[in-house]
Amino acid sequence: MTQDRMDSGSLPITHDFLATMLGTDRPTVSLAAGVLQRKKIIEYTRGAVKIVNRKKLEESACECYGVIQQYDGEIGLK
Repeated sequence: MTQDRMDSGSLPITHDFLATMLGTDRPTVSLAAGVLQRKKIIEYTRGAVKIVNRKKLEESACECYGVIQQYDGEIGLK
């Protein structure tokens, strides 16, 4: 979604803030981010997440990402 909304592959965001947004805890976000980083899908540093392989990220997302993309196109956000 970062590239969808900000035209950037980097998002200034902390694991703590992501955890709050997702309704989970920080260790869970760190664990998931570690998996995505090992798969070379993202890179993260303190306070920032960078998408390095958009295609793999989309493939690893649930089907809801495609639904959101379709909806955004229908209402003119894309």
